[in-house]
Amino acid sequence: MRVLVISDTHGYHKNLDRVLELERPYQQVIHLGDLEGDEDYLEAAAGCPVEAVRGNNDYFSPLPQEQIIEIAGKRIFMTHGHYYYVVAGLEHLIREAKGRDVDIVMFGHIHRPVIRQEGALMVINPGSLSFPRQEDRKPSYIVMETDAQKGFQYFLKFF
Repeated sequence: MRVLVISDTHGYHKNLDRVLELERPYQQVIHLGDLEGDEDYLEAAAGCPVEAVRGNNDYFSPLPQEQIIEIAGKRIFMTHGHYYYVVAGLEHLIREAKGRDVDIVMFGHIHRPVIRQEGALMVINPGSLSFPRQEDRKPSYIVMETDAQKGFQYFLKFF
């Protein structure tokens, strides 16, 4: 299974559309918040199932604040991250994820990509497609692939 993991698009379609087209085919899209009203647009443009959570700028969104989904037998905790103070560090988020007995935690909010193993927990942030904050300021996202032989693989991509 091929999953496109994105975050913090903030209502801008240019980079979102580019990545959606560039990475086809994928079977699912995960958006980690701050769509700013683009829930329906994303679902139509993706052409596959979309899982998304509400970010701190999604004021009137019907999306859940957080959720746990399952992909290929792995439990994935999705949150934007702002309620776990991720700007100051990942300790609260990691503690929460471990308490929920998940395999993977995915979050957004900081606009910087993260792929980090914390014991048995994988910590994922795709960065931002619209307003990246890492040193090179390149928009980023993650392609997650599941395979019976290779397990889960994470590919951080920039453009």
